Amino acid sequence: MLTSADRKALKARAHKLEPLVLIGTNGLTDEVVNEVDQALKAHELIKVRAPGLERDAREVAFQALCERTGAEAVQAIGKVFVIYRKRDAQDE
Repeated sequence: MLTSADRKALKARAHKLEPLVLIGTNGLTDEVVNEVDQALKAHELIKVRAPGLERDAREVAFQALCERTGAEAVQAIGKVFVIYRKRDAQDE
């Protein structure tokens, strides 16, 4: 679980990042989850953009994405999610 200080530091780090994964109109498919998982293994902190989803669907997708990848929700601003998962020593 992230503390508020952790979340603040991660938000600052994420500010300059570009979204690495896009969620299309098909929503949160297994392929999208796999891409997010790979991106988290490589980067720990990523942005995901969901331009094809309505507000309620984005909220559901954000929570489901975190649950399915074992990641922590840092923040959601508009159509962009910031998620974090500490890199395992074996992933490095």
